[in-house]
Amino acid sequence: MEESWDFEFLSRIVDGFVSFLSEFVDDWLANDMRVSIFKILFSWLVVSLIAIHFAWRVYGNTVNDMYYRQGTGGQNGGTPDTAPHRSGWESAAGDTIKTHRE
Repeated sequence: MEESWDFEFLSRIVDGFVSFLSEFVDDWLANDMRVSIFKILFSWLVVSLIAIHFAWRVYGNTVNDMYYRQGTGGQNGGTPDTAPHRSGWESAAGDTIKTHRE
């Protein structure tokens, strides 16, 4: 009993898909304005996806290396764990380190 139900369900899905495709092909072959707009937008989408694919193929490693920098510094090129040394103009001033006294 379940096999006939599965076959009926599957045949309805296939029939619906085939009828959708036949209507789509009929509309595609018609010289209608909405079909022309759909063709333009669909071709724009396809060209954009192809361009993104080739751009990622060419520049993907560079972008990945920029995001995950190697070497010292934290994750993603942050500041290093050690404190930086004082620069020349700070040490040349000869100021003593001021401390807070209560």
